[in-house]
Amino acid sequence: MTERHPAWVWLLILLAALSIATSVSEPPALHLVFKPLPMLVAIVVIAVRAYLARAVARFDIYLLAALVASLAGDVFLMLPGNYFIPGLASFLVAHLFYIALFRQGVPWFPSWRALVLTLGLGGAMYAWVWGGLSDPVLRLAVAAYVSVIALMVAQAIGRALVLRDASAAAVALGACVFMLSDSLIAINRFVQPLPLVSVWVLLTYYTAQILIVRYARPVAPPVPTTLA
Repeated sequence: MTERHPAWVWLLILLAALSIATSVSEPPALHLVFKPLPMLVAIVVIAVRAYLARAVARFDIYLLAALVASLAGDVFLMLPGNYFIPGLASFLVAHLFYIALFRQGVPWFPSWRALVLTLGLGGAMYAWVWGGLSDPVLRLAVAAYVSVIALMVAQAIGRALVLRDASAAAVALGACVFMLSDSLIAINRFVQPLPLVSVWVLLTYYTAQILIVRYARPVAPPVPTTLA
């Protein structure tokens, strides 16, 4: 992870900072402009990179699909009105694509300890917010979402343990921070209001996405060996 960051990473960081800053400033319309831009730029970067490589691999498709679903979730959650369920569904789809992405080149959930840990943390969070889930549809939606993001994090951690390189570790860290970001949203919405919640949610969210986009890369196939 000591490699030099390309210019597009710094652009994502700048746009993320502007989104965070405008979330607590006036006029609110500025935030509506800046919030979707980091994911939009990430989508363009990944699409251009795939095009220049002259081959759109399954890895690129999964990553692009996850980013597009994340962008949809960003838009739903920032719109006036109650679009929480569509936003939740969009991010659930994003995590399903991230699971498929992190599955490339490694087994399904290669670390049972990571799987038990993330599902346990997800279950504890769900129990914590249960009192604020008065709508049966919301209870089901949140339960599904908590399960899927826990599986996403478990797959990312297991992938890092299999590959044992800095890039995979950075992706796993991003997945963990993503779960933290969603936990802050859940606590603020269903348990109690948190001070400066938009700042902390967006800071962790963009950190997670930038880590994943920057360091996610296809697993190189094993080099065949020949007998002398």
